Amino acid sequence: MTPLEVDAGELTAAEIIDALQQGQRVVVTADLFGSEQTLTLRHDGETYYCDTPTRLHKHDDEAGMIGCIEKMGYARDDAESPDHEREH
Repeated sequence: MTPLEVDAGELTAAEIIDALQQGQRVVVTADLFGSEQTLTLRHDGETYYCDTPTRLHKHDDEAGMIGCIEKMGYARDDAESPDHEREH
């Protein structure tokens, strides 16, 4: 399966998790430490991985991965989503 390539903030955390659970790797381009970096998010069916240029993070569950994605700014805030505005 071809990796899903996105810019940080392009997808919500839920959209990223959905792609990971479907077996896709998500390649995110993000501004890390003042320079553009590429990192890979993946899920092997058991563990979630966030492979950055400096470190491999592992998360045992979806909640841990969502927390990492949101903390690091890889996902768009749900409140910024056009669908969110229609719902409220």
